[in-house]
Amino acid sequence: MAERVLVLIGTNKGAFILESDAGRKGFKLRGPFCDHWPIHHVVGDEATGTIYAGGGNPWTGIGVWRSDDLGETWDWSGDGLTNPDGAEALKSVWSLSSSKGRLHVGVEPAGLFVSENGGKSFSHVDGLQAHPSRPEWQAGGGGLILHSLVTDPEDPGRIWVGISAAGVFHSADGGKTWEARNQGTRCDFMPEDMRYPEYGQCVHCLVRAPGKSLRLYQQNHCGMYRSDDGGTGWTCVEEGLPSTFGFPAATHPRDPDTLFLVPLNGQEGRYMPDGKAAVWRTRDGGRTWQDLRQGLPQENAYLCVLRQAMATDALAPAGVYFGTNSGTLFASPDEGETWQMAAMHLPMIMSVETMVVS
Repeated sequence: MAERVLVLIGTNKGAFILESDAGRKGFKLRGPFCDHWPIHHVVGDEATGTIYAGGGNPWTGIGVWRSDDLGETWDWSGDGLTNPDGAEALKSVWSLSSSKGRLHVGVEPAGLFVSENGGKSFSHVDGLQAHPSRPEWQAGGGGLILHSLVTDPEDPGRIWVGISAAGVFHSADGGKTWEARNQGTRCDFMPEDMRYPEYGQCVHCLVRAPGKSLRLYQQNHCGMYRSDDGGTGWTCVEEGLPSTFGFPAATHPRDPDTLFLVPLNGQEGRYMPDGKAAVWRTRDGGRTWQDLRQGLPQENAYLCVLRQAMATDALAPAGVYFGTNSGTLFASPDEGETWQMAAMHLPMIMSVETMVVS
């Protein structure tokens, strides 16, 4: 059967779906979905064909939307998405991960929930909140959010999370216990003798490389890093990049050495350097980098790409996608060599993920 790629887009005014065939030369847009809620993350479970969208705010409520028919209809649930009595009220859902029959949900203020029934109800993962460092976690510029949620498809008990601005934490037992994994990542905003703390780093994005390795990549407020041991230690791989600052990172679906980034000019401006759009790619695990610009605007492109707004698809060659905070989505069908504008005039794009279906 013919393959189709769905680009799943979360925006501050609902979810959208871009659809194309395997050639990825033209796209059809559907949406907005989810009652125009702020949607921070949309993910697809290719094993079941289910799409989940998470978001909300203190005014509309928070929760997770579910579609079993590729976005034609949606159901919402917030059952169980509440902190224990006495804890700060939840403000929104920020991240989702669906694997092995479990849907994990990251929220603001930073916490973790799990659903064992496809998003119909949720239970709190107490272990993360019980970490000894929890009283000292500080909010980043966007709030105290659990924005990166990485699960291991080979081992459902293995979970990594990225929290702004608390750092990376890992659980090997499904969330019962956690340890900080930030060794080697800097806090340039701290005094000189406190630049490498155990926790408190402002991680921007955390992704896992494909395969059975423990390789992780991390775009941080203060640099770009790679870990080959599941985050136990981190190596700086920012040499050759135009900036140490950025938000998103996207792995190749099959090659653990290939990664895509969108560096920004710094925390003050937060746009593409010199107003020229580029995606940067490494083919050797961050040792060297190449800028990819063909088809992207090279003047007056003061674009920002947020932490979850970049993704690849599973086709060959892999497609690469990124969305901007001004509502434009760019797509490449050939691993970044050439680019096209796939959608424009959308609301602020908060997240981009993909799903390949037959």
